[in-house]
Amino acid sequence: MSARPAAEVDAPGQEPAIVPVHVGVIMDGNGRWATSRRLPRVEGHRRGVEALRRCVRAAREIGIRYLTIYSFSSENWSRPVSEVSELMGLLRFFLRYDLAELHRMGVRVKVIGARAGLAPDIGNLFDEAEALTRDNGGLTLVVAFNYGSRQEIAAAVASIAADAAAGSIRPEEVSVEMISQRLATAGIPDPDLIVRTSGEQRLSNFLLWQAAYAEFVFLPIYWPDFDKAALLSAIDEYARRDRRFGGVTGRFNP
Repeated sequence: MSARPAAEVDAPGQEPAIVPVHVGVIMDGNGRWATSRRLPRVEGHRRGVEALRRCVRAAREIGIRYLTIYSFSSENWSRPVSEVSELMGLLRFFLRYDLAELHRMGVRVKVIGARAGLAPDIGNLFDEAEALTRDNGGLTLVVAFNYGSRQEIAAAVASIAADAAAGSIRPEEVSVEMISQRLATAGIPDPDLIVRTSGEQRLSNFLLWQAAYAEFVFLPIYWPDFDKAALLSAIDEYARRDRRFGGVTGRFNP
């Protein structure tokens, strides 16, 4: 199993006894957080960046090895142009001003999602972030930007089909492992836990293939209110699940 056991911890405020290796986070509710406070939606996105900083620090402190954040989906382009522009500005700000701190903390940054058509400076910032942090051995922060899981799977299948048409592989050789290695997350373990804020209970085209055996925790708080306590509460819920991976026995029934 992919969760790593640690010493049992019962005292409140301490780290959990079981820490998932890979956590995916759907950061949802920025706009509703702002609307509920009669603030502009962009203020919710600004506060969401602060929540992201808290989440990264908390994941590193807890001992999570991979944190994948759903920062911008391929469907988010349908939002109002002004809101998309604000989101792009916040992304630029985060990468320019937080990258040095991430590097200092030993965080490795990896960006997944389509880069074609992005503003050149954003693509350059992604390249810079990945190059600067490539050799870091701490937390790997996977930024899913302009990402859609269906599109990712379709691209993987198209790549395999092209090889089959060229005669380099036979159809019967296609396997789960082969498809996994053609995804943007190749080399990264599948998520153990996926957390979504705002109370919504859906994946919204996020890591559909990779989440086959993930545990899901849906928190009723909006993303700008997310902090270490919220992450710990999700991990505590995860630790109570009996993960059987399709079998009969699970974590608590060896």
